[in-house]
Amino acid sequence: MSRVVLKTTEQIEGIRASAKVLSNLLVEIAKVIRPGITTLSLDTLAQEYIADHKGTPAFLNYQGFPNALCISVNDEVVHGIPGDYVLQEGDVISVDGGVNLNGYISDSAYSFPVGEIDADVQQLLSVTKDALDKGVEKATQGNRIGDISAAVQDYVTPYGYGIVKELVGHGVGLDLHEGPEVPNYGRRGNGVKLQSGMVLCIEPMINAGTAGVDFLSDGWTVKTRDGKYSAHYEKMVSVAKGQPDVLLDFVDIEEVLKERGLFC
Repeated sequence: MSRVVLKTTEQIEGIRASAKVLSNLLVEIAKVIRPGITTLSLDTLAQEYIADHKGTPAFLNYQGFPNALCISVNDEVVHGIPGDYVLQEGDVISVDGGVNLNGYISDSAYSFPVGEIDADVQQLLSVTKDALDKGVEKATQGNRIGDISAAVQDYVTPYGYGIVKELVGHGVGLDLHEGPEVPNYGRRGNGVKLQSGMVLCIEPMINAGTAGVDFLSDGWTVKTRDGKYSAHYEKMVSVAKGQPDVLLDFVDIEEVLKERGLFC
């Protein structure tokens, strides 16, 4: 992980503009996700949308990754490679993307239902997203990374879900992955002290079953070891005094999902 980079007010506004493009892209994806389309078609949409808005995909060719989006289906936790998989009713897909706009990097993920999903899967999505918000609340000046981590862990644990430990959130903004690391488990009062100017990606990766994961031979895809579903949500937040400055939220995405009857 790279060093921690404190951003100026001007840089944070540049990152916010990049995050707006990414947020709007996720809204466009929310409009078209349905059974019968391929994951690659969503990646094509992303590449075209980002280019039309004067950006470049932050993920494309990053450490050799071949696409603009990571699209992870059902028991795939993260880093799934878009391809010819045809979405099925009841699937859940984590869509994780990034935008480079004028040298400023954004990064976010949302787990989308495909048509009707089971109630237990809906609970997994809701708990993971709520845990993310609990973590975001702690991203304030003077707290520590462990305060974010513990907030996520404490919310998830009563449900008996597995918290992935091999993969963590991170700093972002001038590079795709900066310091500090932001685990989804930990102890309050531990870790790096949060300072104004830090921009963080907080991203719980929560499994319906056990926490164990396997890294596949394609060099990217991570799956749950027990084959049960996983959920992944990611927000960007600028650390500030009093309350965090959320640079990318899910309000517009969820408005579209509500209109389509896909949000509970």
